[in-house]
Amino acid sequence: MSFQFSHSYQTQKPYEKPVAYFCMEYGIDQALKTYAGGLGFLSGSFMKSAYELKQNVVGIGILWKYGYYNQIRKQDQTMDILFEEKSYGFLRDTEIRFTIKIAKHDVWVAAYYLDPEIFKTAPLFLLTTDLPENDYLAKTISHKLYDSNPETSIAAAILLGAGGARLLEVLKLEIDIYHLNESHALPLVFYLYNKFKNTVEVKKRLVYTNHTPEESGNKKSNITLLDKLGFFCDIPIAEIIAISGCTGDNIDHTLTALRLSGIANGVSEIHKKTLIKLWSQQKDICEIIGITNAQSYSYWHDKEMYQKLSEKDFEINLLKKKRKKLLFEIVADQCGEIYDENICTIIFAKRFAGYKRADLLLQDLDRFEKLVGNKQRPVQIIWAGKPYPMDYYGIGVFDKIVNVCKAHNNCSILVGYELTLSKILKSGADIWVNNPRMYHEASGTSGIAAAMNGAVNIGVPDGWFPEFAKDKTNSFIIPECDTTLADHLQDEADATNLYNLIENELLPIYYDYPNRWNEIIKKSMQDIIPKFDSNRMATEYYQKLYNRTEKEIS
Repeated sequence: MSFQFSHSYQTQKPYEKPVAYFCMEYGIDQALKTYAGGLGFLSGSFMKSAYELKQNVVGIGILWKYGYYNQIRKQDQTMDILFEEKSYGFLRDTEIRFTIKIAKHDVWVAAYYLDPEIFKTAPLFLLTTDLPENDYLAKTISHKLYDSNPETSIAAAILLGAGGARLLEVLKLEIDIYHLNESHALPLVFYLYNKFKNTVEVKKRLVYTNHTPEESGNKKSNITLLDKLGFFCDIPIAEIIAISGCTGDNIDHTLTALRLSGIANGVSEIHKKTLIKLWSQQKDICEIIGITNAQSYSYWHDKEMYQKLSEKDFEINLLKKKRKKLLFEIVADQCGEIYDENICTIIFAKRFAGYKRADLLLQDLDRFEKLVGNKQRPVQIIWAGKPYPMDYYGIGVFDKIVNVCKAHNNCSILVGYELTLSKILKSGADIWVNNPRMYHEASGTSGIAAAMNGAVNIGVPDGWFPEFAKDKTNSFIIPECDTTLADHLQDEADATNLYNLIENELLPIYYDYPNRWNEIIKKSMQDIIPKFDSNRMATEYYQKLYNRTEKEIS
C-alpha cells in the first residue's frame, strides 16, 4: 500500500484522542456534492471546526457517483430530477482496495481521500464500489445518496459502517472513539461487536448522535432481510436479538444504537428532552445528553457585514442591498422576475420535508393575497429547497408553490438549493422563516447561518431556536399553539400567528422604524456567536462525548 496517512496538522492537546466520524453525507463545499441537506451541512461544519481546532478526527463517508440529485425544471416550471455523474479531480485515489461481504458475495471497495488543505477540513475518506471488479448491482451501492431501493440502501449502510471500519484497519489507524452520526452506519456497531465479542468494549468506543424525532428518520427493518444482506457482519440472529434487545420481526436502528453506545446526544435541548421521553421506558439505553447543533462561522458568516457592525447603520443597509442584488440576479435568471432591493424580502429555504411546512404561508389564501398585495408595505417572497427525490408529497408542495408564484410577480421559487445558493439566499434575506410543526424539528440550523448574514429569524420555538431567540430583540417568535390539536388545526393556528407577526410587527418595524430594525439585525449577528459556531459544538463533542472517564463509561 503506497498511501500513508497522517494528519496534515499537529493535533492540539485537548483534542488528541483519535476519533472516527461516520456520516452518510458531508456538505463541505459546492464542488463536492456528497450531501442532501441539513445533516450534510452539519457534518461539513463539524469537519471545518475539527480542522480549525486541530482535532484528531478522521471522517468516513461515501463517494456518491450521482450525488443526491440535480434539481431542475420541467417545461411547465414544476420540479424535475436529474441524476448526473459527478467528477472530482481534487480527490486522491489512495489505491487502497479491499472487499466487504454483501449478500454473501465479495464486493470490492476503493477509498478516495480529501486532503485537509483543499477545503480546510479534517481529513475525509470517501468509499466507493463503482469499480470494474464489481458487477452492476454492486457498483450501484455508491451511486445515489439515499437510494429508494431498500436493498441498495441497506448495502450502502454496510459499505459505510463495516467498510469504514475495515478501511481504518487497513490504514492501521488506532481509533479510540467511533462517532455514529445518525444510525445510517449501524453495521459499524456489529463490526465492532464481532471484533471485541463484548458489548462493554463496544460501548467504551461508540458514541451516537440522533438528528430527528421523526418516525421516518428512525428506521425499522426486517431482521431476516438485514441478515441476508450481511448487515450483522456474520453474527447469528439469536446473538443480534440478545445484544440489541429488539423483539419481533424487525430491528429498531435507533434503539439498537442507543443500547450499544456508551453515550448519545440530541441536537438541541428540546430534542434531548424529546429523545428521553421517547426512549426512557426502554431497557438498557445509554445516557442521552444535549449538544446543540451549530454551523461553521468561518464558512457561513458575512465577513464584511460583521466589519460594519460598529459603523453607521447606512453602511450595513448598503451592504445588505448589495447582497440582495446578487440574489435577485438569480431570481431574474430562473424566474424572470425583477425584484427591488428596497423591498422587504421574506425567504423560506430548507429541505422540503412535510413537517417543515414550506407552504404554511399559503394556508389561508385570502391572508396570503393580502400580504403579497400590500402596496404600502410591500414584500417579496422567495422559496427554495430540495425534497427527497421520491418524496412525492414534498415534490407536490414544491409544484404547488410554483403555480402560486406564476400569479404573482413578487413571489418566486428557486431550484438548486445547495451550498452556494443557500449562502446567497441567507445573505439576501431580510426575514428568514422557520415554521416546522412544533416538536418535530430536532435542531433545524438554517436560521443560524441566516443570522450570520444579517437576516432576522421568525420561527416557532422548536429545535435550536429557543436557545437563541429573544423575542423582538434578536428575532421574532411565533407563539406555540396547542400541540394536542390535529395537525391541520395546528397548521391553521400557526399560519394565523405567522401572518399576524409579519403584518403587524415585522413589516411596520422594517418600513417605519428602520433604526429599530437595524438594532435587531445587529443583536442577532452578535448573539449567534460563539454559542452557535460549530467550534463550540466540536469542543463539546470532545468534552462530553469523547473524553469520558472509565467510571463514566461503566
